[in-house]
Amino acid sequence: MEGERGRGHAPPRRSALLGVIALGGVIGAEARYGLGLAWPHTPDRFPWSTLVINVSGCLLMGVLMVVITEKVAPHPLVRPLLGVGVLGGYTTFSTYAVEAVQAVDAGRAWVALGYVVATPVLAVLAVAAGAAAARSLVRAS
Repeated sequence: MEGERGRGHAPPRRSALLGVIALGGVIGAEARYGLGLAWPHTPDRFPWSTLVINVSGCLLMGVLMVVITEKVAPHPLVRPLLGVGVLGGYTTFSTYAVEAVQAVDAGRAWVALGYVVATPVLAVLAVAAGAAAARSLVRAS
């Protein structure tokens, strides 16, 4: 199915590709910012909002990759828009690293260690869960 992706569409121009990535990045970053405002935390608290953002973004990435590689042959700009732009702008592994350091600086080394270990493990599991769920839905349809 990989070879059929984008069939019938001309390759996107570089300017269009960069434009949709930028647009998606704005949408994803705004969604992340909004969730951060709705669920704020301080360095003395566990950064639940960032963990949920990163794990949910990875779950959606698993779903997206199955849908656009196994179910439909989308326009060539769909993957850069949604995968690179929206989900790349939504997830924030740089914030995760900063928050881990902030937890250490706040004297919460065990919280930082748990956060550093849990985030990538949950992220990988979320991608696998999203892909598995999408595949089961694709087979059922």
